[in-house]
Amino acid sequence: MSEFSIIPVILCGGSGSRLWPLSRKSFPKQFLSISSETNKSLLQNTYQRIKNLKGLKEPILICNEEHRFIVAEQMREINIKPRSILLEPFGRNTAPAVTLAAIKSLEFENDAHLLVLSSDHIIEDEEQFIKIINAGIEYANNGRLVTFGVIPDEPATGYGYIKSDGPLEESELKGYKIDGFLEKPDLITANELIKDKRYTWNSGMFLFKANTILNEIKNFAPEVFNACEKSLEEKLLDLDFQRLNQDLFNKCPNISIDVAVMEKTDKGTVLPLRANWTDIGSWNAVWKISKKDESNNFIKGNVIAKNSNNCYFRGEKRLIAALGLKNLIVIETSDAILVADKSQSQQVKNIVNYLKEKGIREGQEHKEIYRPWGSYESIVEEARWKVKIINVKPGEKLSLQMHHHRSEHWIVVSGTANIEIDEKETTLHENQSSYIPIGSKHRLSNPGKIPLKLIEVQSGAYLGEDDIQRFEDNYGRIYKK
Repeated sequence: MSEFSIIPVILCGGSGSRLWPLSRKSFPKQFLSISSETNKSLLQNTYQRIKNLKGLKEPILICNEEHRFIVAEQMREINIKPRSILLEPFGRNTAPAVTLAAIKSLEFENDAHLLVLSSDHIIEDEEQFIKIINAGIEYANNGRLVTFGVIPDEPATGYGYIKSDGPLEESELKGYKIDGFLEKPDLITANELIKDKRYTWNSGMFLFKANTILNEIKNFAPEVFNACEKSLEEKLLDLDFQRLNQDLFNKCPNISIDVAVMEKTDKGTVLPLRANWTDIGSWNAVWKISKKDESNNFIKGNVIAKNSNNCYFRGEKRLIAALGLKNLIVIETSDAILVADKSQSQQVKNIVNYLKEKGIREGQEHKEIYRPWGSYESIVEEARWKVKIINVKPGEKLSLQMHHHRSEHWIVVSGTANIEIDEKETTLHENQSSYIPIGSKHRLSNPGKIPLKLIEVQSGAYLGEDDIQRFEDNYGRIYKK
């Protein structure tokens, strides 16, 4: 086989609703460690499982503006510097995401193979996964648009299905032409589909050459191609990121790559995948793939479970005491608790929608909020005051900023802090504190080798996070849209 390049395209979008309350809009599931076997996040494992592929290049990642530093940091933790991190101002589904990545890939390689992966899948048999990708290379070299159909082991109603023009056998690693796509079926239909080897679950993973997919997008969805091409032209580069022109991208249709291209093209090929694949779409799905005890319970955190079975218990902060429970999901975080029947776990997103409609913050944000310099967590608050814990990573600094409606008091708990207030700099150590009056320009940084932790007490008429006027920032957050 001649030399070739494979550029992974990792799609990092998501609303954070399906695994609430652990996952939220501010920190969706792909950034969580779900597996009981590793502390790596789903995003990190998405790249790690393909790291031994021949011809593999650094990935192109696509995410939204809010998650850009989480994506960059998680890649840094596994020593990967992406070719590009493209920032969508808002989600437009998979057709625009694939189009953007394909266009961007041509800046690095003449006509690379693009391996399109979702960042929230679990694939346990990585060796088999590599084999099926390598089998797909030959089809992609012949101008085919390859997707991977998961051989069903149950009549699932939560997945779409692909129909091939021949029976798929996992032992053959042979591809067949795609004959059609089916939306998520009802249970009766799913029971019939599982009997027919031409039907597989739609994994949403693809392999094709960049020019092949771009030509098909131009043919079947020219409005997608034009909007994406124009939105990239300005080269809005910022650190490791590239932003899109928001006004031009707004004209792009909200459409999946399946609907835009795969359902119309005659170049679609599906290969069989049997690699213990799971699309983590519910807490019940998480329970199924988790390591359980003798009572068939998954337990993480400070949990006491008596006379309980077939449950998923996960505690983040407080003690969970469970007595006589069956088939339940129990998730505890610092600000929310979910108790659900496993059979209802697909409906968690309805709870999130309700919280969003009512303007309840717990539906969208965690108490712990991640920033490029570290994180902060709101501990307690009332109308005119708030207490936070702030964690600053070694060598990092917050922006030079000012607040118009609040003062702040910082107390160092551990580590060393450099404090700049109205151009006067001081160094604080453990148990020392500083006061920042309303309207003072100030900046906090960690010059040390260990994390800096401090308590921040805010006081004022308005405590919203939008009361920040930035003057200098290492992370590009003074950018004006």
